[in-house]
Amino acid sequence: MGIFDIFKKKKAVPTTEEKLNKMWDLWASNKLDLPCAKLMKYESEVNNGGHSQYFFNVANCGDLAVEVEAVLSMLPEPLRENLARGYAAFSEQDDISDDVNDELFEECDDVFYEHEQLIIDIIYETAKNFEG
Repeated sequence: MGIFDIFKKKKAVPTTEEKLNKMWDLWASNKLDLPCAKLMKYESEVNNGGHSQYFFNVANCGDLAVEVEAVLSMLPEPLRENLARGYAAFSEQDDISDDVNDELFEECDDVFYEHEQLIIDIIYETAKNFEG
């Protein structure tokens, strides 16, 4: 260390909140290449329109089975069982716009909201180590 090193500006280390905001910005622009991005999509879609919206939107623009499997691998109980139950009901529908399972999806939404902090904690833990 040289005598003038004390005058050098130290590179600011981003806070976890700043990293989290960066992750959400990248996610919103489809540029987040982390497994957690699928969990973020799940959290966002359910908060926006419930499980029925999540299943419908993902099924219409991607491979729902792959997405759900990825999210299931990250979720703790009872959220894992809840998503699996909703997905099974959605998969059994003859018509993707069928309203038969609205009550079940509302139950799934209730379980989600009751335990949503578990998802937020997983995303926050990911942000702690995010280098993006």
